[in-house]
Amino acid sequence: MITVAEKNVRKHSNPPAEEPVLTVEHLSKALNVSTKTISRWRRHGLVGFRFVCDGRPRVGFLQSSVDQFVRQNPQRVFRGAEFSRMAEDERQHTLDEARRLARAGGSPSEVTKRLAERTGRSAETIRCLLRQFDVEHREAAIFPDHFSPPREETKQRIFREYRRGDSIDELAQRHCRAKSSVRRIVAEMRARRIAELPLDYIPNEQFEDERAEKAILAPAPRSDVSARKARRPAGLPSYLASLYEVPLLSRAQEGHLFRKMNYLKYKAAKLLTDLDPARPGTRLMNRIEGLYEESVAVKNTIIRANLRLVVSVAKRYVSATQSLYDLISDGNVTLMRAVEKFDFARGNKFSTYGTWAMIKNHARSASDDARRRQRFRCGYDEMLLDTKDERSNEDWQEAAQLQREHQVETILGRLDPREQKVISHRFGLAHGQEPLTLKEVGSLLGVSKERARQIETRAMNKLREVVRDSEHDVL
Repeated sequence: MITVAEKNVRKHSNPPAEEPVLTVEHLSKALNVSTKTISRWRRHGLVGFRFVCDGRPRVGFLQSSVDQFVRQNPQRVFRGAEFSRMAEDERQHTLDEARRLARAGGSPSEVTKRLAERTGRSAETIRCLLRQFDVEHREAAIFPDHFSPPREETKQRIFREYRRGDSIDELAQRHCRAKSSVRRIVAEMRARRIAELPLDYIPNEQFEDERAEKAILAPAPRSDVSARKARRPAGLPSYLASLYEVPLLSRAQEGHLFRKMNYLKYKAAKLLTDLDPARPGTRLMNRIEGLYEESVAVKNTIIRANLRLVVSVAKRYVSATQSLYDLISDGNVTLMRAVEKFDFARGNKFSTYGTWAMIKNHARSASDDARRRQRFRCGYDEMLLDTKDERSNEDWQEAAQLQREHQVETILGRLDPREQKVISHRFGLAHGQEPLTLKEVGSLLGVSKERARQIETRAMNKLREVVRDSEHDVL
């Protein structure tokens, strides 16, 4: 026992001088209870003070505070004093009963309550006994998924059921876990899912200006073209006919929606940097998910308005091996990717970019399909026997290619330097060069798009006359 007069008070106001102060150990022995019981009593009204004893802080209790707590909680103090350490045979019997009840389908809470009634022990004592056994003997645990850390499969199952609409109470009862444990699992898995959201965006200098946010997030402007319903061709299948119910976007609407979609993902990605996976905040996760869902809704609006473009491009590539609906399905995927990659700030119409992306994809798919058919031929034996072996010598192919390149150079030599540049860039005749648009060619030459088109037309007319008058085999 120590007195306040002997030691300095670290916290709280000074109690009356010379009043006895009991440490946790002293009070435990005086009332015949454990130190853990003393700690629980502090949550129920037992007032403690922090003192410095032997150079280190200690928790102490004034005699008057202890007397007051005993008067106000006689039953609690009596139950604590009656508690005795569980003997080994009683402990083993309790564990055996718990295992039997668990195998019969009892949940941890049900087993704990029933054993507390049978043994006369508190529910907390039984719960601590089961938890200690399961932690120390995981291979023989009574409730392996309750007291031990949850396995990855358990986490995924709980989160999947939560997203399906099951409540925290239902999940806690079904998986034999405390509600707080279920909430932590849901928060952890939700934060992990949010971290994997596709939040890539096309940056823009307006995104850093907070004053522009109101205009960016405002509703899309009205179309500057009269809202006239598109004329639907007769005899179309239901899917194609439904596309004509969605109005096309004007240039202003298109630019606004692309800017809004990318800005929403920009804000979500910025908030994601503040998300702590160890302690994810529910409000922050709600905000990130809300911004992402808004961006998806805007993206779907853009996609729906351009589905007719997919059909228009797909119709050009219908063949005996590629049906219209297969091409539309492939084009829809390309359209979704194009919406993600389109830079709205350049001022171009999305239809130009989307058409180019779909044409390139269809051409690649047709080439791959032709190679597959060539490689994996099948059919009747007589058809295979009648097939002519058209394999040629590689040296001959290389020589033929060099001859064609020489013929092209000879024909292009009839054009002036500017016309040669336009044709070469326009059709990708240089080695490793991709074909360019008229606007891109004009930018390289320092002329307008219309002037580049005029030069191309003049050059093509000259080339037709040269080919017609020459005897070169340009094929």
